[in-house]
Amino acid sequence: MVDDLRLAASKMTGAERRSFQAEMCLKYCGGSARQTEIVFGWGRKNVQLGLHEKRTGIVCLGLQSVNSGCKKWEERYPIVAQSLKEIAEAHAQQNPTFNNPIAYTRLTAAEAIKQLRNLGYNGEEVPAASTMADILNRLGYRLRKVVKAKPKKNLGDGRYLREYREKR
Repeated sequence: MVDDLRLAASKMTGAERRSFQAEMCLKYCGGSARQTEIVFGWGRKNVQLGLHEKRTGIVCLGLQSVNSGCKKWEERYPIVAQSLKEIAEAHAQQNPTFNNPIAYTRLTAAEAIKQLRNLGYNGEEVPAASTMADILNRLGYRLRKVVKAKPKKNLGDGRYLREYREKR
């Protein structure tokens, strides 16, 4: 049982792991972080932090996870991103088979930049062309030739042609 609980905890990370460790501490060790360290081999400070998070309801975040990483362009400029979505939606066409949510568009990254600049956005607000292409892909717009619905093919035995002639 102890090995199974250790394995389960090793598959989790961060606050989820601490919460699990605190639950096991309360259930099997009477809420003692020291006893949990002896029985399960988990770090006492992690278990204590998990118990405090459980008691207060406040989840502690590490400074690294809060302050690191570059935010996406859409998060930094939400108003410009909304304008871009409107521009792309005006040029979009749904896949005629409706088998996926991707909208095809004839809007290129350069054209999107040009239209954003026409709306009055300048400087840092408008990204480079390669970044704009990534943004359009993230938003679900793919640059493709507009797809037309294809007619049914004749099966080769003339069945459709015969049915048409019989109806006339």
